[in-house]
Amino acid sequence: MSGNVWEWVSDSWSSTAYAGRGDGVTDPTGPAMGSYRVFRGGSWGSNAGACRVSYRHGYVPDFRSIGIGFRLVLSP
Repeated sequence: MSGNVWEWVSDSWSSTAYAGRGDGVTDPTGPAMGSYRVFRGGSWGSNAGACRVSYRHGYVPDFRSIGIGFRLVLSP
């Protein structure tokens, strides 16, 4: 799924939430509150380094672009 469109997730954005983590956290959620939300995974217009789920960036939640989307999930 990576590389199709950036995927919005519910995490709040912090530029330091993912940098220099040596505590073994594999999926940090960032701060509890914030005005920016996380999108991850890169899109068809991204370079190869951005097309992985661990590559995250943040922006205001009402930002729109043809390269950003979301994934619907249905619980069993």
